[in-house]
Amino acid sequence: MEKHHVCPWWFGYFLASPIRRLEYNPARILGPYVHEGMTVLEPGPGMGFFTLEIARRVGASGRVIAVDIQPQMIGRLKRRAEKAKLLERVEARIARPDSMELSRLADSVDFVFAFAVVHEMRDVKAFFAEAARSMKAGARMLLAEPSGHVRADEFEAELGASGQAGLEVEERPAIRRSRTALLRKS
Repeated sequence: MEKHHVCPWWFGYFLASPIRRLEYNPARILGPYVHEGMTVLEPGPGMGFFTLEIARRVGASGRVIAVDIQPQMIGRLKRRAEKAKLLERVEARIARPDSMELSRLADSVDFVFAFAVVHEMRDVKAFFAEAARSMKAGARMLLAEPSGHVRADEFEAELGASGQAGLEVEERPAIRRSRTALLRKS
């Protein structure tokens, strides 16, 4: 399964809008999963709509690794994190389109937040394999895809790819206008 259409960097301004909170409240979505001291991987963070809430939740002893292929997104995310006085908790990286470059993170991530991003990946299987290698045993991933962009069969194919990487579906939490699954690394 290969799909590749990356959201243009300038669209990130719309995605970072406070009005978006009416539909996707970061505190409500992340609350059950992200806690103080965690290391959280966020692929495709855009300009940080969820990143800032993750950084608040992991506290001073945790960190967020935000990885994006678009330098403009990462630049804006860093500015927003600095303004919120959370930059020291956020490690924002520019990655290659074919790799998040996570080899140094092997078995160290507690939680992966993949929100509306996997359908933009060039190679979904490679994404899940790389993310799974970075995760500790028992770590979880919240996978959420926009139901307007990702059909049910496409989402099931993503879950199949995640299973091949050693992730299993733990539950299917409800997020508006999204196809979702909470995955766990065995």
